[in-house]
Amino acid sequence: MSHDAASLREQLAGKHGRRYWRSLEELAGATDFDAKLAHELPRFASVLDTVDRRQFLKLMSASLALGGLGACTRQPAEKVVPYVRAPEDIVPGHPLYFATAMPLGGAATGLLVETHMGRPTKVEGNPDHPASLGATDTFAQAAILELYDPDRSQVVTSAGEIRPWHAFVGALRAALEAQHENGGAGLRLLTETVTSPTLADQIQRLLAAFPQAKWHQYEPAARDGSQAGVRAALGADAEVQYRFDAADVIVALDADFLACGPAAVRHVRDFSAKRRVAGAEPIRGTMNRLYVIESTPSVTGGKADHRLPLRAGAVEDLARRLAFRIPGAATATTALTTMPGYENWIDAAVRDLLTHRGSSIVIAGDQQPPVVHALALAMNYQLGNVGKTVLVTDPVAAQPVEQMASLRELVQAIDGETVQLLLILGGNPAFTAPADLHFSDKLAKVGMRIHLGLY
Repeated sequence: MSHDAASLREQLAGKHGRRYWRSLEELAGATDFDAKLAHELPRFASVLDTVDRRQFLKLMSASLALGGLGACTRQPAEKVVPYVRAPEDIVPGHPLYFATAMPLGGAATGLLVETHMGRPTKVEGNPDHPASLGATDTFAQAAILELYDPDRSQVVTSAGEIRPWHAFVGALRAALEAQHENGGAGLRLLTETVTSPTLADQIQRLLAAFPQAKWHQYEPAARDGSQAGVRAALGADAEVQYRFDAADVIVALDADFLACGPAAVRHVRDFSAKRRVAGAEPIRGTMNRLYVIESTPSVTGGKADHRLPLRAGAVEDLARRLAFRIPGAATATTALTTMPGYENWIDAAVRDLLTHRGSSIVIAGDQQPPVVHALALAMNYQLGNVGKTVLVTDPVAAQPVEQMASLRELVQAIDGETVQLLLILGGNPAFTAPADLHFSDKLAKVGMRIHLGLY
C-alpha cells in the first residue's frame, strides 16, 4: 500500500497522547490495513485457509521426512586406527593438563589447559600463578572456542590468493634487502603492547640491524591516561599494582577494577577475600568498605557500599576535592568549584581514608585523564599506602609509549610516503583505529604490507 506524505500529515494532525503503532499505515488508520489485520485473527483462519487439520498434518509429516532424507547422504569412509607408537604420557580417556599463559591487554594470565588426545577441551586458572590464583575470566573461557574457529587464518595469502610459504619468505627477503641501502628508513613495525621479553629482544635486534626503522604500538584499549599520570607524578615510567586483600577502604574514581583491566582476575580474588564471613565476623580481618564514583553502572559499582553517580567529566573535580582534603596530596592552585549534594559523600570518604592510613587504596579508571591518575597516586603516597596496598614497580611493557600518539606518527609517515614496508604483528588496526585517521584507506599508500594474526 502507499500513501503520500500530505495525506498522512492530514490524518495525523489531530492525534495526541501516548500510543504505539506498528506502522505509519496503522497510525493513519488506513482502511486496507485494518482489513488485513482483521483477517489475521484466529477466528478468520478457516476463511483464509482451505486446508483442514488432517491434510495439514500430512503435509508437515511429509516435509519432515524429506528434510531427514537430506541428511542421509553417503559420507566418505573414514578409518580410525590406533597409534603405532603412541606419544609419551597419552592414555585414551585420561586427560593431560598443561600450564600456559594467555596475554590480554599486555599482561599474561596463568592458565591450566585440559587436553584429551592432544586436543584442548577446557581452560581453568592456574592456582600457582599470581595473576589468576586459580580463577579465569570470560576471555580465557572463550579462548578455547577460538582454537577451533574455522574462520581463523589457515594459510599464507597475498592479494586474496593462497601462496606458498617460500614465496612469502622470498618477497620479504627482497624487501628487507632493499631497506639495507638506507638503514631501514622505509621500514615500520606496528604491534600491540609487548610484554614478552623474547619478542622484545627480537624486535630490538631487528631495529639494531635497521637503525632508521621505527617501532609503533597501538591497541584500542591502551592505558595511555594511566601511564601519563604516573609519569607526571614520578617523572619516569612505572607500573602501579594494587593489593586489595590488604585494603580496608577503597575509593574507586570511575574505575571498574573488578571487571576491566589486565589484573581484574586477581583483583576479584583479593577483593572478595576481605568480604568472606564466618558467622558474623569476616574471615580475613576487617571487612573492607568500597566507595565508587562512576559515570555508568558497572560490576564494581554493583558491589559498592557507597556509590556516587557522576558525569565522567566531573570526576576530576571530585578527585581534586578529595586530594585537597588529604594533607600534602594536592594544593589548591585553582579555585575549587562547589559540588552541592556531594559534600557528605566526600566527608565520609575522606574520614574513612584518614582513619585507615596504610590500609586503603585510591584507584583511578584507565579512561580518566592523566591528572586524575596523578592525584590518586599522590593521595596513596600521603596516606602511606605505597609499599603496602599500592606497589610501584618497573613498567611491565617492554617499551612504554603513548600509543595514540605513536599511531598518529605512523599515519603521518604514511601520508608523507616514507613507508615502503609495514609489518603489523597482531591486532586489527584497520578496524580498531580511530575513524578520523582513515587507517585502512591510507594503507594503500604503503608498497608492501604484511600482517601476522589469527584473522
